[in-house]
Parts: sequence; C-alpha cells; structure tokens
Amino acid sequence: MKKYMLAASLLMGLIMFAGCSGDSGNKNIKIGIIESMEHPAMDDSRKGFLKALEDNGYKDGENLTIDYQNAQSVLSNLKTIAQKFITDKADMIFAQGTQASQAVATDTKEIPIVISAVTDPESAGLVKSNAKPETNVTGASDLTPIKEQFDLIKKILPDAKKAAIFFCSQEDNSYIQSEMAKEAASALGIETEEVTFSSSTDMAQVVQSMIGKYDFIYTPTDNTVANAMPTLTSITLEAKIPVFAGEEGMTRSGGLATASISYYELGYKAGEMAAAILKGESKPQDMPIAYAPNPTIFLNKIAADKLGITFPADLESSATLITE
Repeated sequence: MKKYMLAASLLMGLIMFAGCSGDSGNKNIKIGIIESMEHPAMDDSRKGFLKALEDNGYKDGENLTIDYQNAQSVLSNLKTIAQKFITDKADMIFAQGTQASQAVATDTKEIPIVISAVTDPESAGLVKSNAKPETNVTGASDLTPIKEQFDLIKKILPDAKKAAIFFCSQEDNSYIQSEMAKEAASALGIETEEVTFSSSTDMAQVVQSMIGKYDFIYTPTDNTVANAMPTLTSITLEAKIPVFAGEEGMTRSGGLATASISYYELGYKAGEMAAAILKGESKPQDMPIAYAPNPTIFLNKIAADKLGITFPADLESSATLITE
C-alpha cells in the first residue's frame, strides 16, 4: 500500500509541476486587454497581438480567453477595468497606450503586463529602464520616426516656415514627442509652437483658433487626436491647412502624409513577447522594450487634392498612396 501511495504522490507531483511550467497545456489562459479609447492604430495593434498569440499556440476560444475592455475616452474607467482584471485573476494584461498602461501598472505588481503604443515606457514610469524593465511590465514602444516625418514635410512643403504642434495636454507621451518635433523642425528652419487642448469636447474650438496662423499642423501619435481625427481634418481641409500626423491611421482620416510604423507589426511583436512569458521562456523583468521596424511613407491623395497640393513625383512613386 505504501508503494502505491508513493507512486500516486509522485504522479501528482509531476502533474503539478507540468501545470506550473509556463506551457499552457490544457489550462485556459485569461488575458485582459485594456485601452483608453478606440482608433485604427489600436485596432491594428490588437489584431497583431492576437495573431502572434495564435501563431504561438494560444487561440481565443480554445485555450485562451480574451477579456477586451475599452474605457471609451473616460479615463476614470481605466481604474475600474484594472481592478476587474485583478479580481478575475487574469494571467496577463495587454495594455495599449500610456494612460491604460499606467492604470494597470499602478494597481498590480504581480500580473505580467505587456504594453503597446507607449512612446517611452521609462519616462512614463512603467519600467526602470527600457533596456531592462525590472518590473512586471514589458512590451513594444510606438516611438514614431519624427525626424523622418519632418524631412518628409520639408519635401512636400519646402517653403513652410511656421507650424503648430497639436496634441492633448492629458497625454504624457505627446509632450515627449513634441520636444522631439521641435528639435527636428528647428534643424530644418521651421518655427514651432505647442497648441494643446484638454479634452475632445474643446478640440474643435482650439483647431478653429489656429486657422491662418500656421503653414501646417503636426500632431504626434496622440490617442485623443487619433480618436477625433475626422473632426480635426474636417476643419483643416476646408481651411486649406495641411495636417501631418504621426501614423498611418490618422493620415487615412484626413492627414496629408506621414512616415509611419506598422501598428499591426508592433502588436505582433508584443504578442510574441507575451507568448514567451506564457511559455515560461522569459520574464517581463528581463525583456527589453521592443521597437517597430522601418517606417513606410503614406501620402493621402484625397487630402492633397482638397488642399491643392501636388506631391513631388519621385516621392509619390516610392510611397504608399491613399486614394480612398
């Protein structure tokens, strides 16, 4: 009898070890996805994240349960969502955007958090260092290629002298990008001014106040602007003011041109990192923040026609054209 009891104990020990090894096995993994608002870049990143998980053996509805929560631009909702994931004992949280990432990182130091669409995780207080997080947070930065974007602007508007850098004052990542934009513009002899708004409800009024003051408007990868881009460009296109945005989705919503990273690829990279954590191959503490590959140039022909702007032929021939 003792031999049978010993054998049973060993078997139980092996089963418990297998269940804690990091491999999903038969366990249903629960991942909470949190975003502060919806817009195309976030959608693309989320799709890339889920595809990477699927390619690594984690499929929603099979061995994976996804709890997707969006704060719908109400920032107080972020804490409620974060607490929900903690109460539900999520195995991992995928946080998109600086505000959403900060909300969950503040409330849990135990659940692994993989982020995307955060410009500088270190400056946002999410990690001790982008090179070595040493926290329960890692993921992919959407640091936009601002120098390349201003080089592109100069090619399209060679005589431009003054620009507004337009963003929401509530988004820390936009201040970081604004400083980078000022530096890039100054190197090209372009004077810049920061123009900010506090919420989407007062954005249109601020946009109206910029008419006639600037040769163009530059807006970084600001989530609030991205969400309200059609409102912005409905005003600027009529006023014949070009808007250069930080990424593809914003450009498709009326921006004139951009050098944009792929948010799908960014999300896919974050998904690969998440899979490595779930498999027990790595820990967030030791995983450096990842960055997107080389940008693609997008030119919006619809916006150009409305603005009466012609793109240089060599630029147009090598870019991705937005025609619908």
